[in-house]
Amino acid sequence: MSKIANAFKNGKAFIGFLTAGDPTCEKTVEYILAMEEAGCDLIEIGIPFSDPMAEGVVIQDANVRALKHNTTTDDVFDIVEKVRAKTDVPIVFLTYINPVFFYGYEKFFKRCNDLGIDGIISPDLPFEEKGEIKDIALKNDVDVISLIAPTSKERIQKIASDATGFIYIVSSLGVTGMRSEIKTDLNAIIKDIRDVTDLPLAVGFGINTPEQATQIGQIADGVIVGSAIVKIIEQHGENAKEPLREYVSSMKKAANE
Repeated sequence: MSKIANAFKNGKAFIGFLTAGDPTCEKTVEYILAMEEAGCDLIEIGIPFSDPMAEGVVIQDANVRALKHNTTTDDVFDIVEKVRAKTDVPIVFLTYINPVFFYGYEKFFKRCNDLGIDGIISPDLPFEEKGEIKDIALKNDVDVISLIAPTSKERIQKIASDATGFIYIVSSLGVTGMRSEIKTDLNAIIKDIRDVTDLPLAVGFGINTPEQATQIGQIADGVIVGSAIVKIIEQHGENAKEPLREYVSSMKKAANE
């Protein structure tokens, strides 16, 4: 069984994302541990990919930096192995399906199982094609996390009723990135989902301020932040540990206000 449910036991969950290998694999390990110590309840680790179509410029650039260091999928597994020597914080991979396919589904998910990876989020894997990896993943105790977007409409309950782990609600149309305002009617989406599942619901895409974290924390079970964290790493490079700790701590606190 995955440990994802544990992320939602300590109030509203704060879920943080970073790209593996940016600025280095060693620093990724350090930053994951710092984020967990500061209050991150679940860590999303991005596997670098050359065509991250759902990402805005901040995370795109992080992928480019990681790939310039020749960060491979095996390197990402090595990062997780080092993290797992220190903590059992829930971890999910955010990866496009191409790297998983080329690694080999059986080999990839067996490695995830060995290292205690709890879930996988694949932005370019449509719900209708989820079966391509679902059985292999679940056999290895890896949840395939479902994404529900504002455009899902009548598909919302169908996607939600088949979900495991937690449900990732996409707050805004378009790619990832920091937004000054979240305009989607999240209350309506959350109501539709609550009608068919008791799984935890976490909202991401665009959230970057404590005020937004508080707003989301009042209606959902978790707050997901990616671009703002990656931006801190971009700005501070190998000296991002303390700025990350301060930011994560403030966002965790805000999500629970």
